[in-house]
Amino acid sequence: MSTQYAELLRGIRVEKGFSQSELAEKLSLSRASYIAVEQGKRELTLSECEKLSQVLGVPINDIERGEIPNYEKYKQMILLYLRMNKFLTKTKLAKLLYFADFAWYYNHLKSMSGMEYRKIQYGPVADTYFRLIDEMSDAGEINIKLTEEGAMHISETKAGKKYVVDQISKEESALMKKINNKWKGKRTAEIVSFTHKQMPYMFADDNEIVSYEVFGQENPDEIY
Repeated sequence: MSTQYAELLRGIRVEKGFSQSELAEKLSLSRASYIAVEQGKRELTLSECEKLSQVLGVPINDIERGEIPNYEKYKQMILLYLRMNKFLTKTKLAKLLYFADFAWYYNHLKSMSGMEYRKIQYGPVADTYFRLIDEMSDAGEINIKLTEEGAMHISETKAGKKYVVDQISKEESALMKKINNKWKGKRTAEIVSFTHKQMPYMFADDNEIVSYEVFGQENPDEIY
């Protein structure tokens, strides 16, 4: 089990409000055995993964692939992109997040946020994206304005600017900045068209998960 996976598991446990002892009991493990899991020294069995999925509300596929989505980091990625722009359309923001995750995977064999992306009409989008945008809007962290043309412009509010972005490394931030600069002057339609021509999108069936592995055949220079 990777160190990053163990760290993400620990983060989700804390976020859900479980102590190590409580989660160990729910998994029918000793506290020492569970601590070994969080330290990356012990693998979970399939039955333990299934229990963990139910307790934490995390899809078992994410646990099995060893990369649990980091929702807090994904939220911070949204805020960081908004801080680089006066505003972004809802669709373009989703595509920039996709580029960040897949470009990071190209060089590190793991995504930046751990999110999976699904093939929909306007390109690959993380399942949690729309829900998280709504939650951030309800919390007053972002503002969503519907234009006369029907586009949704998203911008950061004063409350959002106070949110501490501390889970994105300098290297990750630099990559996101490169991606943003590459697409800053491009219309939403252009970025959508580009993602439709990429192999990860073309190789996936409608509404299916887009493969990170296929992205290894792409040229990352085209997105940043």
